[in-house]
Amino acid sequence: MRRATLLAALAALTLSGACAPSVPGSSSGTSGSQAPAASADRLTIGTTADVVNYNPLVGNSRTDSWVTDLMYPHLTQMDEAGKRIPYLATEWSYSEDGKTATATLRDDMKWTDGKPVTADDVAFTVNAVKKENFGVVAGLITALDKAEAVSPTEVRFHLTRPDGTFLDNVGFWLPVVPKHVFEKAPSVQKFANDSNWVSAGPFNLTKVERGQRYVMDRVADFGPGQPTIKQVVFRVFPDVNTEVLALRNGEIDLIGNVLPPATAAELKSDPKVKLQQIASLGWAHLQYNTKRKPMDDVRVRQALAHAVDYEAIRTIAMKGFAKSSNSSVLTPSQPAYMDPTSKEYTFDPELSKKLLAEAGVSNLTLGMIYDQADPNIARWAPMVRDSAKKAGITINLQGLERNTYVDKSLKSDFDIYAGSWAIMDNPPANLGLAFKSGGFINYGKVTDPKLDDLIDQSQRALSPAEAKAPIQQAARIIHDQVYDNVLYVETFNIAYSTGWTGFKPMPSELLSILNPLSLAAAKPAG
Repeated sequence: MRRATLLAALAALTLSGACAPSVPGSSSGTSGSQAPAASADRLTIGTTADVVNYNPLVGNSRTDSWVTDLMYPHLTQMDEAGKRIPYLATEWSYSEDGKTATATLRDDMKWTDGKPVTADDVAFTVNAVKKENFGVVAGLITALDKAEAVSPTEVRFHLTRPDGTFLDNVGFWLPVVPKHVFEKAPSVQKFANDSNWVSAGPFNLTKVERGQRYVMDRVADFGPGQPTIKQVVFRVFPDVNTEVLALRNGEIDLIGNVLPPATAAELKSDPKVKLQQIASLGWAHLQYNTKRKPMDDVRVRQALAHAVDYEAIRTIAMKGFAKSSNSSVLTPSQPAYMDPTSKEYTFDPELSKKLLAEAGVSNLTLGMIYDQADPNIARWAPMVRDSAKKAGITINLQGLERNTYVDKSLKSDFDIYAGSWAIMDNPPANLGLAFKSGGFINYGKVTDPKLDDLIDQSQRALSPAEAKAPIQQAARIIHDQVYDNVLYVETFNIAYSTGWTGFKPMPSELLSILNPLSLAAAKPAG
């Protein structure tokens, strides 16, 4: 998910094609052991999508995110472990009662027209998102009353209730835009921002050739540190196959999108290509519609959970580029919250049959929707169907076009939903969206007062240490009631030429090594 898209885009973004492609030239494209010579003049990145929106507050394609993240600063970034680190903000804290949050900004960042980036820009951006109620940030900052600039370098957020998730959410997800540019538009949400860009990142967009390339030039005197690279170019390709061929031929230096597991497995032996592996902050999962009979019975949901061969999915469909979450929504990628007592549902068709008998259910037939363009799910969806047959359960697969899939998901128009969350980086906030009664991405229509109360407790906590106990209890309920069936946490593979070094990875499909800190630090090897 990009950090400033619709809430529905928290579901994993897709790669091109319904199945993992073969690697072009895999039999002959590995001749020689040297990567093409890299130059600090230009880093060329392959993508399979054009920019759809240049407004960073509403963009919703991969390339939207990559381009605008290099132009518009966030208060914080994250390190390789997913921990928030300073970026535009140097410090952030809550008042003792938790109803006021404050961020202190660095004073050396400027917009490309020479004006300083100030607390006025931050307050304007946050207040505009709240007022117009759009994008992922609006769903994550519901506790906000208003933001105000106390000084050029201090912004204060007044909250209607204590919310320990607020600073993490607004810091990481909100791209800050220039007030003096965006305030001229009648609606910030509808502002196209498609020319004469005024930005404050390490690179600025200077040339667009739709369907071909997007050229970004280095910004001089960039506060956090001037990039080594003079120019970043995003080149548009029709699919992953042609991206791989271009990488091997030296036409591009990096493939932006995550590789399908089968492609990554084949590229392992190419001496001119390096694979950067990154653990996901999200997970792949199955959700069952708890408001449809017989899945309103926990025994039926448990039967479905015991009818999945998890290890086979990770080994065969994911080629080993996945690990178990122990059937918990608190995954190993979140060590501050992970519950070591959680155990993965066993693959046990006989137990499934027993549970169905106890629930008085026989000849169970269900439909399962999935995005037919997602190469990973397209590989393991048939495996879910086939393992369920061993438990006497019939699952009819419904591979759908992306927009239809998203529409059905949001309306909970399914028996079983197969999908994935791209970034679940803040458990108290994320579980509220996904499992609290009325949560925007509560696709399974979970309604559980005890769970709601625990999520509320975790959100009121002003530190991860305070939030840990209630959020772990919430995760146990989600596990035991099978409100979510987590299949695996993916290990992402990003491919780039061995002629480059210095990238700084982040645990996200979208940030990966294309984040601002990473591209500002990248340089030719040697």
